[in-house]
Amino acid sequence: MENRVALIGIIVSDRSAAEKMNAILHEYGDCIIGRMGVPYKERGISVISVVLDAPADVISALSGKLGALKDVSTKTVYTKISDDKE
Repeated sequence: MENRVALIGIIVSDRSAAEKMNAILHEYGDCIIGRMGVPYKERGISVISVVLDAPADVISALSGKLGALKDVSTKTVYTKISDDKE
């Protein structure tokens, strides 16, 4: 299966979810290109972006596991770029 580059946007509305979220991200560490988190204290949330290079089913599985966590919301955006560098 071909790899895709994708961005998972994550919003965490309760910091108690961070430990489980980080454990899941650690499982997929080989696929993660980079990660940036921004705490938004005025709203009591954290906004995190995770960039991946992996097969679509792996990206979807990670997004699903994160989105299943209480107080965590995700949205995934896939690039149209494939493995072939045409």
